Parts: sequence; structure tokens; C-alpha cells
Amino acid sequence: MTADTQWPFADPPETAVFTIDRILDGEAPVLLVTHDDDDGAWQFLDGEHVFEEDARVVSLGEMAQFDPSLIELADLPLGGFAWRSGPAKPWTRGEGEPPAVLDSQGA
Repeated sequence: MTADTQWPFADPPETAVFTIDRILDGEAPVLLVTHDDDDGAWQFLDGEHVFEEDARVVSLGEMAQFDPSLIELADLPLGGFAWRSGPAKPWTRGEGEPPAVLDSQGA
């Protein structure tokens, strides 16, 4: 995002969000995003099993800078999730709990 681009998310850039170390370390791309219905939390994951010790808290603004394609999900509603099969692939959206296995054809 550039300085003249308006922030597209309803939540401010400094909102704390969850991700995992292997994404921040560049070892895995963001392939699954959830916007939790119960508390409004955002999670940026790789679609693989997550252990509690893998979790990291960063700001929503940092995640948007880290992966600008996440801007496309700014309107993801509470209780929504989105996934893709690879970093350059389009996002597919769903509602409720994401299934245990996501594929490029849908949940």
C-alpha cells in the first residue's frame, strides 16, 4: 500500500492479528484467512496444522504490507474465511468454520 491509498479494512492498521512463524519467516505463504465471528479476530495461516508455540501476534497493517494480496479480503465478514491453493492464486471465500482440508475446487 502506498501513502495515498486509503486503508480498506474496517479494523485499524494497528489491530492485533494472529499468524504463524513459518509465514513470517518466508517458509510458507498465507493460504487461509479467517475473520472470527465470536471476537472479530483475524488469523492469517498456511492451511497446515498449527501448534500454539507457532503462533505470532502482529498488526493487521504489518500483514497487509507483508502480503498485499490480503487487501482483497478487507471486506471478509465476521465468521468468514478465505483460502487459495497458492500465493498467486485467486481467493475463494466461505462462511463458518473452514474445513480441515481445503482444495482449489472449494471446501
